[in-house]
Amino acid sequence: MSNTEDDNVPDIKLLSFDIDNTLINFHTHKSNFPKVWTQYKPEHNILLTYNTGRLLDDVLGLIEKGTLPEPDYIIAGVGTLIYDYNKKQTVKEFNEILDDGWDLKAVENIIKEIDHPISEQPLKFQHAYKRSYFFYDAPEALIDEIEKEFKKAGMHINVVYSGEQYLDILPKWANKGNALQWLLQKLDIDSHHTLVAGDSGNDSAMFDVENVKGIVVANAHEELYKYTKYRQIYHAESVHGDGVIEGLVYYKILPKDAMIARNEDHKDEFFIKKEREILATEDEDEKIKLIRKGYKKAIVALKKNITPLGFSACSIQDNITKGTDQNYHSVWARDGAITVIGSLPLVGDEEIHKCQRQTLLTLVEHISRNGQIPSNVQIKDNVADYSGVGGICSIDSGIWVIIAFYEYVHVTKDIEFLRAHIENIKKTMQWLGAHDSNNDALLEIPEAGDWTDLFGRSYNILYDEIIWYRANVCFGRMMEMLGDHEQAGEYIRWSQVIKKEILQNFWPTTQQQLFQSVSFAEKQFTLGDTSYLIAQTTPFDFSWRCDILGNILAFLHGTVDSEKAHQTFKFMLGVGVNDPYPVANVYPVVSPGDPDWRPYYTVNLLNLPDHYHNGGIWPFVGGYWVKFINKLGFRDVAVSELYKLALINKEGMTDEWEFTEWAHGKTGKPMGKSYQAWSAAQYISACHDLGITKK
Repeated sequence: MSNTEDDNVPDIKLLSFDIDNTLINFHTHKSNFPKVWTQYKPEHNILLTYNTGRLLDDVLGLIEKGTLPEPDYIIAGVGTLIYDYNKKQTVKEFNEILDDGWDLKAVENIIKEIDHPISEQPLKFQHAYKRSYFFYDAPEALIDEIEKEFKKAGMHINVVYSGEQYLDILPKWANKGNALQWLLQKLDIDSHHTLVAGDSGNDSAMFDVENVKGIVVANAHEELYKYTKYRQIYHAESVHGDGVIEGLVYYKILPKDAMIARNEDHKDEFFIKKEREILATEDEDEKIKLIRKGYKKAIVALKKNITPLGFSACSIQDNITKGTDQNYHSVWARDGAITVIGSLPLVGDEEIHKCQRQTLLTLVEHISRNGQIPSNVQIKDNVADYSGVGGICSIDSGIWVIIAFYEYVHVTKDIEFLRAHIENIKKTMQWLGAHDSNNDALLEIPEAGDWTDLFGRSYNILYDEIIWYRANVCFGRMMEMLGDHEQAGEYIRWSQVIKKEILQNFWPTTQQQLFQSVSFAEKQFTLGDTSYLIAQTTPFDFSWRCDILGNILAFLHGTVDSEKAHQTFKFMLGVGVNDPYPVANVYPVVSPGDPDWRPYYTVNLLNLPDHYHNGGIWPFVGGYWVKFINKLGFRDVAVSELYKLALINKEGMTDEWEFTEWAHGKTGKPMGKSYQAWSAAQYISACHDLGITKK
């Protein structure tokens, strides 16, 4: 994976991209790449090349339909033809080198002797320098044997097997990599000025080109992941064209705005138009004025939580504590990590920056022998507590610290800080991974084992799985920063397995194949087609409720695409999770008599309906909600929601601008502790996301 720090951005002069399931979805031809490339392509000349298994006429047809933007060159037929698109002619010099040692009849005779089901692909995929077959589930040993048979016959050719179903036989000089190298030589472009992208085994030859930079999209086949995990390439978190766009942003070829522009345009949909009609009647200047005032007040509130050990959960001097409330006099791993992440736009403030660093330092220095991050560290005596309510282990504490550590180093570029603590971070990843006790990529969480303490959900919980996915990505990126490309590739690849399992288990759909043997937990499609990721699955049942934070983070962290996020947004807006303020943490609430009701919900009267984690309004979640809406492309709606978030943060129990912990889900009356660190930090983060800060 390439280092692309600002002072070391690769000077890319030529792009060589596979088409099917890289730039476009093979079945639907859907892709955001044409729109984004047309809008954001660099002003300086970068040559765009398609490097594909398709034949030339197929590619030209896609360009003519607008499925793909116009390129400079096309390498077609798995490296058997080069076409100059600007001159509208084949590069004939390349064909001359393909004849060496190529005997089409001999190729066909050897293929006939293969003892494995094989059939020719349609005629449109064949030409004089390429024979293509359907060859399902061939073991690696059989592919090796086919190569040996050609060598016995004195033929030095390329045998390319991809997707566990496609077999291509090509001249020895014909593959995507050799064709690319020939083109680079013709154009006098060095390979280190080249960026390639692909998804399958027949793309591996492109990544073989010495010093080439690369993008592997998230939907890539296992064969390409294995092939590239040792190489300095970028493993994208998004699929198809979105993954390529993500990689182009990573390599600084496209601006960050391109990530937002890739979303589908839903501005003309009825519910968005109605929302905007209401917003058009309101005074936006007054909203911005209050938002900016809130921004200044949030910094004041955040600084009330600065202690010698890091950010406290709430202001110690402004809250009277008794009984178990003494726990608030601690640096909490979860709260502290989310506060660090939210406050990173203020890293230039030395006082805040010092506290961000100290928060992470306090937590990683108290990692247990087996790698567990403490639930909290008491400020008065620097003693760590590794459990939560009832002595239950807090699983998400460690996950959030991994994410926060990456975000901190990513912003500050403090690689030495990362290097000093990476061994402890590795231990924490191992400890967390051990909670995947059945090796299905998802963590098994005990009841009340995450931020919703005193709330009854367990086993595979959406929120925890989403941040576990993000932690694997973040750890991979940290290993990338340290130059350990093998481990980086392993964790990025594993994150995609986690993502696949999340979508399969938490997004019910009637599109699943009913003939497959599945467990009870995988049969949620009996719900029909939902509009959101459900809250929980176990081997015995599932919860159909909508976990608001889990669904918000799913989009912000790239677990679901913009289309799914848009469906979820319509649902959440429709049921009023942001009314009266953003945003309730679960819909619908659990009421007495409901099968999900627990007697302990009455402890301290916390989880009564519309209270605390049972449908209470959480301002820190509201900050993520605003960023969620902005990422969908509805900035005006996001501004309106940020204004509402300012109103609830202004509403106090004794004074204005107390940034309280939570509020009643129906009345909106503030509750919990005052001057909550993560409430202030995530408000700050939302303001920066929308570009609305102090003048």
